[in-house]
Amino acid sequence: MNLRSQLSQRIGMYDIMEILHQVRQDNSKRQELYDLLLLDDEDVVSYQAAWVFTHFSSKENKWLCAKQDELIDKVLVCKHGGKRRIILNLLSKQTFPNPPRVDFLDFCLERMLSVEELPGVKTLCMKLAYELCRPIPELTQELKLTLELMENDLPPSIRAVRKNTLKAIQKKQE
Repeated sequence: MNLRSQLSQRIGMYDIMEILHQVRQDNSKRQELYDLLLLDDEDVVSYQAAWVFTHFSSKENKWLCAKQDELIDKVLVCKHGGKRRIILNLLSKQTFPNPPRVDFLDFCLERMLSVEELPGVKTLCMKLAYELCRPIPELTQELKLTLELMENDLPPSIRAVRKNTLKAIQKKQE
């Protein structure tokens, strides 16, 4: 069965392990899986391709680091909330250049404050915004002010990430 067929159906951990075995053995299969993530028109296929990539080891994630700009480009236009969350999760395992991509930083700042956004996307955007701002004191200060101005009646997951990010900023400034 080809990858697209496998990913167009409901998959579980056994299926993910099988796909991982295929892509670990064959670089062209890995590229095919990546192309399904980026280019497939069916949300189910591209979402599940992204989900498989979340099971890569840290060594295997280095392969995805070379594709950071493509992943960022995809997340900037992604309409599917679940796929957006998974791509942000993949990006959160990477290091970012200094200075950061301004369009991606703007995206993260906007999405972490959006009332329509999923909590998982908001928390990942908060973490990513911190990573993007961390090397630049002025940006870190701006992020701190933005976090401090966020409303207080936040869901527990967002409140926890906000609190931890503010702590990390404070620790860095000491």
